[in-house]
Amino acid sequence: MRRVIFLLIVSGAGLAILIGLGTWQLQRMTWKEGILATIEARIHGEPAVDLPTALDREADKYRPVRLSGEIDAPDLFVVTSLKDIGPGFRVISPFTLPNGRRILIDRGFVAGSDKSAQRLRGPATISGNVHWPQEVDSYTPAPDLDEGLWYARDADAMAQQLDTEPVMVILNAPPAGENGGVKPMPVDTASIPNNHLQYAITWFSLAFIWAAMSLYFLRRSRPEPKS
Repeated sequence: MRRVIFLLIVSGAGLAILIGLGTWQLQRMTWKEGILATIEARIHGEPAVDLPTALDREADKYRPVRLSGEIDAPDLFVVTSLKDIGPGFRVISPFTLPNGRRILIDRGFVAGSDKSAQRLRGPATISGNVHWPQEVDSYTPAPDLDEGLWYARDADAMAQQLDTEPVMVILNAPPAGENGGVKPMPVDTASIPNNHLQYAITWFSLAFIWAAMSLYFLRRSRPEPKS
């Protein structure tokens, strides 16, 4: 009898934990869907024609803007790749606003063969979304500053390198007159993972297996009837 009681306690506790984890993942899925909806609304909102003086990295993340100014040099190149195209680079350039403020712009993707091509410089009107990408981790190689070659976007470090404010506008369309094979890589929610449903299914599946195994062991642990 003690063995049966012990198995009941362990089985019940394990089942409760697994079901709780599955339920928590469903709650996280609802939370993540709300965040993604908010981001989508920001991305596709009415673009501002001026950049606020004081930007908040949370409140202004993905803020749509349409700005006039001048695309300056030099460019920084971030190693990346595109499906169906292959390896290449993101092109990061300094952009000077009419009031003298300098910011970063992510112009988009160029294939490796277009790295040295001539690109638009001077007056331009850009449209895109404000962002502060920070993709560097402990495994990211240090940039080759002499070649302007980077292995991940780091808005703060890139701003220091190009003498701009540490804010980046990721273009959603090429400015008029753009050339050099640049393909914009606009902000979207596709790169933000939302795998909570799969996690929930995994936990509930484990709960089902745990319950079946517990039932099996409980049946085997029943005392044999006396003859």
